[in-house]
Amino acid sequence: MKKAEVVFIPFPAVGHLVSALEFAKLLINRDNRLRITILVIKLPQTAESDVYTKSIPISDSLNVINLPEVSLPQTSDPGSAMNALLDAHKPNVKQAVSNLDVTTFVVDMFCTNMIDVAKEFSVPAFVFFTSSVAFLGLNLHIHTLFERDNVDSTQLEQLTELSLPSFANSVPTKSLPSAVIRKESESFFMSYAKGLKKADGFIVNSFEELESHAVHSFLSDTILAGLRIYPVGPILNPEPKTKDPIDYDDIIKWLDDQPPSSVVFLCFGSRGSFDEDQVKEIALAIENSGARFVWSLRKPPPKGAMIAPSDYPLSDLGSVLPEGFLYRTVEIGRVIGWAPQAQILAHPATGGFVSHCGWNSTLESIYFGVPLATWPIFAEQQTNAFELVCELKMAVEISLDYRVEFLGEPNYLVTADKIERGIRSVLDKDGEVRKKVKEMSEKSKKTLLEGGSSYTYLGRLIDYIIDEV
Repeated sequence: MKKAEVVFIPFPAVGHLVSALEFAKLLINRDNRLRITILVIKLPQTAESDVYTKSIPISDSLNVINLPEVSLPQTSDPGSAMNALLDAHKPNVKQAVSNLDVTTFVVDMFCTNMIDVAKEFSVPAFVFFTSSVAFLGLNLHIHTLFERDNVDSTQLEQLTELSLPSFANSVPTKSLPSAVIRKESESFFMSYAKGLKKADGFIVNSFEELESHAVHSFLSDTILAGLRIYPVGPILNPEPKTKDPIDYDDIIKWLDDQPPSSVVFLCFGSRGSFDEDQVKEIALAIENSGARFVWSLRKPPPKGAMIAPSDYPLSDLGSVLPEGFLYRTVEIGRVIGWAPQAQILAHPATGGFVSHCGWNSTLESIYFGVPLATWPIFAEQQTNAFELVCELKMAVEISLDYRVEFLGEPNYLVTADKIERGIRSVLDKDGEVRKKVKEMSEKSKKTLLEGGSSYTYLGRLIDYIIDEV
C-alpha cells in the first residue's frame, strides 16, 4: 500500500514544535495510510528542540530530519530575522524532500514562506495554526481591510473598537495584537497575513464546541467563506521533558495535602516575567487574598536581550519579594521557578489559574476544568483574553490590555487590589465562570473521540490528503 507522504515544517519555538509533534502523532494513530516527515529548523545557539525531537518514537510512519543550521542575520527586528532564516532554509527543505513522494505540506503559522516550496512541488500546503479560530479570522479580515480598503494601523489605533466577523462582540482596539496597531509592525503583519492567504486550508488547534461563532464565520462571512478550516483540537502538550521530575515532586506532594479547588496557580508562560515593582504588587495581592498558591516566578532577561526568563537562585528570592513574604506564607503557598504546568492544572487541588493567556495554556486550562484570570503580556494574548472574558465567559479579568512591547517596558503597573480581586473571583466555588469551564472541559475531552467535531474534521482532512495520492 502506497502511503501518503506529509511533510511538516514546525516553527522553531517549543510551544509550536510540541503541538506539531502531538498533531503528527494524532494523524498517524488515526490512519496508517499516512507517513509523516518532520523537518526541524534549529535556532542558532539553542538546543531546546533536541529534547523533544529525541523523545519521538521514530517508526515507519514518522521520521524526523534535522535541517542543517544556518546563521541568523544581525538585525534587531525579529520579524525580518525570522523571514530571512526561513528563506535561507528553502534550499535545505527542497533538498530534504527531493527524494520523497510528497503529497501535502503542513507548515506552521509562522512558516508560510515555505508554501512557495510546496507550490514548486505542485502539492497543497496547509497552515497549522496554533492559536484560536477567532484570531485566525482576525488576521485574515484585517489584512483585507488594509489591502482592499486602504486602512492602515494608524487609523485602526484611532478607533475604540472594531467589528470582526470571527467575534460576536466588537473587539476593543486595545485588545488587538501589537502587530496590527503599531506602524513599525505593519509591513511584517502584511507579509505574514498575505502568506496565510496562500494556504490551501487551515488546521487549527481549537474545537467547534469552544468557538462555534468563529467556526461558523468561516462558512457565512464573505471574506472568510471558501477558506477550508479544520478545527482538530485540543492538541495538548504532555509535560515537557526539560526538567528532572525530582525537581517538582515536592510541589505535587504539597498539592496533595491541599483541599480540592483551593489553590491559585500563577504562571505566565515560557517568556513571561515581571520587574521588581510588579512582583511586589503580585506578592501583596496573594498575601491579602489569603489564598493558597503556587507561583511560578521567573527572572527577567537582561534589558534588551532576546533570551527567555530564567529561574531565580534561591538566595535572590528574598530580595525580590517583600520582606518576610516567604516566611509569612510558608504554610499556604509555594514560590517556584519553571513549573510543570499541565501537572499542576490537572491536580484536583488547583482551583484557579492566573495566566498570560497563551493559546496552549488556555486549552490546557479548559481541558482540566480550571477557570482563568487573564493577564496577557504580548503576541495575541490580549485578543485571547478578550475572547475568554467577553465572548466565551470562561475567565475573569485581571487585565485585558496589559502589554509589553518587544524588548520594551510594560504599558502600566497592575495594582495589588486588581490582582487580589482576580484571585478571589477565579477561586469562587459557585461562580458562573467555573460552571462554564467545567462544562467545556467535558466537551473538550469528547470532541476528539468518535462522533466528536474534532474527530470528524480530522477525518475530512485525512480524506483530502489521501485523495491527493
